[in-house]
Amino acid sequence: MAYQTIQQEYLQIPVVTRAYTTACVLTTAAVQLELITPFQLYFNPDLILRNYQVWRLITNFLFFGPVGFNFLFNMIFLYRYCRMLEEGSFRGRTADFVFMFLFGGLLMTIFGTFVNLVFLGQAFTIMLVYIWSRRNPSVRMNFFGLLNFQAPFLPWVLMGFSLLLGNSIIVDLLGIAVGHVYYFLEDVFPNQPGGGRWLRTPSILKMLFDTPEEDANYNPLPEDRPGGFAWEQELHSLSKRETCSLCAQKSYASKYLQGPQWSSDCGHGFKKRTDF
Repeated sequence: MAYQTIQQEYLQIPVVTRAYTTACVLTTAAVQLELITPFQLYFNPDLILRNYQVWRLITNFLFFGPVGFNFLFNMIFLYRYCRMLEEGSFRGRTADFVFMFLFGGLLMTIFGTFVNLVFLGQAFTIMLVYIWSRRNPSVRMNFFGLLNFQAPFLPWVLMGFSLLLGNSIIVDLLGIAVGHVYYFLEDVFPNQPGGGRWLRTPSILKMLFDTPEEDANYNPLPEDRPGGFAWEQELHSLSKRETCSLCAQKSYASKYLQGPQWSSDCGHGFKKRTDF
C-alpha cells in the first residue's frame, strides 16, 4: 500500500522534472556505489572533441557531488523550482520547457569552457531559480526564517549563502547570467518597441512533447458531430431501394419524409416529396 502511494506521488511529478531529478539521483547513487567515478562524468572539452566522449555534455549536469548537505540542498531547490516552472508558466508547454533546458545547457557549456567549470548542475539550478523568481516578482520569500524578501532577490541570497559556505560564486553568477539571457529574450525583448521573439521552439520538439492542436478547418464525420449521426441524410441515401411500408405503394421511402417542403399527403402522416 505504501509502495503504491509512493508510486502515485512519483508519477504525479511533471515529466521533465521527474526525468531530470531521477537522473541526478541515479547518477549520484552510481558514484556512491562506485559503479562509476566523477572522472567519467566531468566536463572536459578536450575529451569531448578528441576522444568523442560526448556523454560528458550531459553527465556534468547530473552530478552534484557526494551525498551530503550540499547535495541535498541543491536537489531540494532543483526539484522545487523546476516543478514550479513546469506546472506554472510552462504548463501545457512541455516542448518550450525542454527547449529552455537545451538553450540554457548550451550557453552554460560555451561559458564553461572559459571559466574552467567541470560540473554545471548547480549553475543550472540557479538558472531555474532565476527564471522562476523573475516571473513571480510579487511572491514573498523566507530564507530559513532569517530573511524576508521578494522573489527576484532569491538568486542573490543563494549566492550570498554559497559565499558564506566558502563555495565559489562563479557557479552562481553563471546560472544568473544564463537565466537572465533567457528571461530577457523570452519575456522582455519581445514586448519592447521594435522587439521580437528570437527564441522559437523547433517544431520537432513540439511534435515530440506537445499534444497536437485541433485543426480549426477539420470537418468531422457525421457520427463525430455534436448531436450524433445525421439520420435524415442516411435515410435519404439508403431508402432508394425500400418501399413505404405504411401505404404499400411502389414508391421510395425517401419521398415520404416530414418537413415543410413536402406535399401530397399519402394518408399515413408522411408527405410525398414533389421536387425530385
